[in-house]
Amino acid sequence: MPGTDTLSFARQSEEKQMEITKETTMGEMLEYDRSIAYILMQSGMHCVGCPSSIHESLEEACAVHGLDADTVLQSIKNYFSELK
Repeated sequence: MPGTDTLSFARQSEEKQMEITKETTMGEMLEYDRSIAYILMQSGMHCVGCPSSIHESLEEACAVHGLDADTVLQSIKNYFSELK
């Protein structure tokens, strides 16, 4: 069962399911849904396209930018909730 630091969802257009956690890399998230880039940029993470950022976890990227990973993860959860 997902905790407060995880997000599990299935895209409506695909049967593929992905669980997003604070340990999920930026590259994995963006490969799954590029719209997450907008959420990350709105949160203050403007280097989403940087080649080195794709290997960072959400938690690492948030730490570099002085952001709270739980807050950013919640924003991603909210985005997927609105898609339903």
